Amino acid sequence: MILSNVAIIDALDSGRLVIDPRPSAPAIGQPSQFNTTAIDLTLGNALLVLKAGLAAIIDPRQGDMVETLTRMGDPFTIDPDQGYRLAPGKFILGRTRERISLPLPEEDGGTCLAARVEGKSSLARLGLLVHFTAPTIHAGFEGAITLEMMNLGPVPILLTPGLSVCQLIVEEVLGTPMARPSRYQGQQNPAG
Repeated sequence: MILSNVAIIDALDSGRLVIDPRPSAPAIGQPSQFNTTAIDLTLGNALLVLKAGLAAIIDPRQGDMVETLTRMGDPFTIDPDQGYRLAPGKFILGRTRERISLPLPEEDGGTCLAARVEGKSSLARLGLLVHFTAPTIHAGFEGAITLEMMNLGPVPILLTPGLSVCQLIVEEVLGTPMARPSRYQGQQNPAG
C-alpha cells in the first residue's frame, strides 16, 4: 500500500523512515517536497561521468560492478553556479542529496517500509530519464540513492545541486523480511 503524505510524515516522526536532511512539512502556500503520495528528492553534487570506448563490451557476470563503474567513469563535482550540462544521448550516474534509511523492525511482527524512486514528469518532458529499470529501494536500505540519468531530448539539460530530480514513493511491507545485506548499503558515491 502506498503511503500518503500524511502517512509519510508519520513514518518520519516514528523513525520508520529517515530522510536526511529531513524535508520541511508541507504548509499551505509554501513550496514543499511533499506530494500527495510521494516526496521529492533532490540531486546531490556528485556525479560519475562514464567514458566511452574503454571496453569493447561489458560482461555484468564478470568482476565487481562498483569497481567496473569506478574504472569507467570520472568523478565530477557539480559547481552550484555552473551546473552540469547533460548532453543529448549522454549517460551519467548521480546521487540524491538526501540519505534514506528504511530500518528493518527490531522484532518479528514489526512493520517496515520499502520505497520506489521514480522520475518527475516535468523533467521527463524535457527528455531526462532518471533512475530507470531499478526503482526499488528495499526495506533495510540505508544511504544516498544512486540515479541512472540519461538525456533523451534534443538539447542539453542543465543539472544543478538541489534540483528536484526524482520522487520517493513509500510503501508498507507485508510481513517481516529476513535481513539480507546489500552491496550498495551505505553507498557514498554514485558508483556505489
